[in-house]
Amino acid sequence: MIPIDYNSYRTLAPYNKRVRFLVLHYTALNFEASVKALTTGAASAHYLIPAVQDPTYQAAGFQEQRIFNLVAEEDRAWHAGVSDWAGRSGLNDTSIGIEIVNEATDVNGVFTFPDYEGSQVEALKQLALNILQRYPDMSPKNVVGHSDIAVGRKSDPGPKLPWKELYKAGIGAWYNEPTKKKYVQQFRAAGLPERADVLKAFATYGYGVPAQATDDFYQSLVRAFQMHFRPKNYAGKLDVETCAILYALNEKYA
Repeated sequence: MIPIDYNSYRTLAPYNKRVRFLVLHYTALNFEASVKALTTGAASAHYLIPAVQDPTYQAAGFQEQRIFNLVAEEDRAWHAGVSDWAGRSGLNDTSIGIEIVNEATDVNGVFTFPDYEGSQVEALKQLALNILQRYPDMSPKNVVGHSDIAVGRKSDPGPKLPWKELYKAGIGAWYNEPTKKKYVQQFRAAGLPERADVLKAFATYGYGVPAQATDDFYQSLVRAFQMHFRPKNYAGKLDVETCAILYALNEKYA
């Protein structure tokens, strides 16, 4: 075979990294079931962050917080499914997926979202920062939850993930409070924008918005956004605060 010279010449531009998005999930299963599902089932992820207090984690012989790499980053994991963000679809091709063990439940549309363990959040910070350093195209807006990229289909990582805390650590996006207050005053005085304008604002931020958005989709879209940026109330009803946060984010990042 003719030898390949990897060193004499290297392209400086134009090229970029394949990976552009970091997608966060919860497993909705305990550690034992999560490992089985993500290694032998229909779904997979690049990383798994267990819960130390999970009895099945301790039964497996672990006592301290760990991070498990399940799929090599250069390979495609099947974690995103049908997905849209920032004008792209099928995000398995361009993303890294992190699953966090958390036994959230959905019983006929009634959700229960347990807290994440503090050590899990710290592990997530370390892992995410390491990933972001190596993939410069992962802008703050491109650190997302599964519910952001699969509106109405997914609810993970849920409202208990401390997105603002992650932002303060240098991971993901968050709005500026003074800008939010400015829009709160504006919308209280003049009323909320028309739905078409709000949908355009959601699309500007990155959400996949169909040409004909139904009422159900609109509610799911607002709910997904609220779980990420206004988790104290994620009923899916657009109110002044939610709309102000959306417009503040666009002013900061668009």
